[in-house]
Amino acid sequence: MSVGFIGAGQLAFALARGFTAAGVLAAHKITASSPDTDLPTVSGLRKMGVNFTVSNKDTVKSSDVLFLAVKPPIIPFILEEVGPDIEPRHIVVSCAAGVTISSIEKKLSTFCPTPKVIRCMTNTPVIVREGATVYATGTHADVEDGKLLEQLMASVGFCTEVEEDLIDAVTGLSGSGPAYAFTALDALADGGVKMGLPRRLAVRLGAQALLGAAKMLLESEQHPGQLKDNVCSPGGATIHALHFLESGGFRSLLINAVEASCIRTRELQHLADQEEISPAAIKKTLLDKVKLESPSLSVASASKVSLFTSKSKKN
Repeated sequence: MSVGFIGAGQLAFALARGFTAAGVLAAHKITASSPDTDLPTVSGLRKMGVNFTVSNKDTVKSSDVLFLAVKPPIIPFILEEVGPDIEPRHIVVSCAAGVTISSIEKKLSTFCPTPKVIRCMTNTPVIVREGATVYATGTHADVEDGKLLEQLMASVGFCTEVEEDLIDAVTGLSGSGPAYAFTALDALADGGVKMGLPRRLAVRLGAQALLGAAKMLLESEQHPGQLKDNVCSPGGATIHALHFLESGGFRSLLINAVEASCIRTRELQHLADQEEISPAAIKKTLLDKVKLESPSLSVASASKVSLFTSKSKKN
């Protein structure tokens, strides 16, 4: 089995690193593509031994499982580009927030009558094999296709199948969750520094506290509220600290953050459906790719073949 990534950013790097570390895939069985060769992650992928190319079509041709690891508004243009190369053997896995299975199937069915599409939402801790992943299978994907993806993703953390209508909520919770945790850890470390701890030690202690708490929860059958109560002695330091958190709306802020991420995910689907994209939304366009592959091509002539030319005028 070979795996391809269209997009060579943080997610592709994290998954490739996780797969190779888990031993489920050798680096030479992985291909990643991006027109932006200056990404730090591209250098990391190359050092890992992953095959890198600027051609998305080459990635498709060399892959059995194809991950779409690009921004949601770019998905329609990617599908239009690689659609003619999709074959019945391919399992197309979309990691783009908000992009539905039906929208991908509709686009690909122009080229392949029965495209195998799976939508998944994962997160960056797959790089240390502690990711959280859910997936939903499309109309033409077999049970075996879903199990194959689950086998891959389970090698880098927790993975389970869900109904597609739950994936936007998952994006708001565990998809964006690492960013919430890093923000909380940064603030905890600041608190430690304020009270006199060296920065390095404060970060280490805060990270270990979060890691230990998560492990305790996962290995017990107790409600998180009960585990919290177990730390709070009557009249002690912890319950006084929690009072400050409650006064600041700590719980409401987290709930609102999950909701905001979920709502934005649905907005991104709307943008993808419109098949319009702002020049500021991506660093490199197809025009950049054409110029890269044909340096002698003039900008004027290259613009005639850019998929973005007619779209950008609307923005």
